[in-house]
Amino acid sequence: MFWRDFFYFSKGERTGLIVLLSIIVIAVTVLFITNKPETVTINEASNNRIIAEQAGVKDSATIETGEPAIEKPTVAPKIEQKETSPSNARESVSERVNRLTSYSQPAYERVEKFAEGTVVELNTADTTILKKVPGIGSAFANRIVNYRAILGGYHSVTQLSEVYGIDEDRFQAFIPWFTADLFFIKKIQINTISQDSLQRHPYISYAQARVIMQLRRQKGKLTGWENLKLLNEFTESDINRLQPYLSFD
Repeated sequence: MFWRDFFYFSKGERTGLIVLLSIIVIAVTVLFITNKPETVTINEASNNRIIAEQAGVKDSATIETGEPAIEKPTVAPKIEQKETSPSNARESVSERVNRLTSYSQPAYERVEKFAEGTVVELNTADTTILKKVPGIGSAFANRIVNYRAILGGYHSVTQLSEVYGIDEDRFQAFIPWFTADLFFIKKIQINTISQDSLQRHPYISYAQARVIMQLRRQKGKLTGWENLKLLNEFTESDINRLQPYLSFD
């Protein structure tokens, strides 16, 4: 057997071998084409990177491959604009002082005062009437009315000196403008009132209210001022001051 016998093929074998070789060649060619690496020299890559940085393009694909990247429009972040008011704007010291001090004063209704010689009844006058008296504004008018309520009424003009804030000078100025009618005083029913209500009166202390309750329980009913005169808790001055306000009915 000669060596040529190993390379002898029949016609059919040769045809099959040719077809197989053709398929292999085509497959290798396709594989080579599709997987061909993109080669970029070091100098080209460096040049592309410099060009990209100068152009403001930071796309990694452009730097690595050297292919020019498509520039994307740069959209600046939207900054919300706030309206600058005069108070927020930078201003000088003189401008700030002028702004802080140049405000309009609230308009107060001017109250027409009574003519000299007018006399006001203390137990019926409301705050509107009281404010017409010279020297009396809203604060004093409210205090006079509130003190009248807890007293039960004024039995004398001199009691205005007990109102908070009315000093001696104001008191002397108010005296000619007022009178007090005892008819409007609300008397305390001493035999039926509770201790809590009794001690709320400005002229009756807690100790005095308590001893009245004790005496009332002992006697069943207080008959007159002689009952209070026997108590150590009440002085002659206390009794005189309370006489317009207590009732023993």
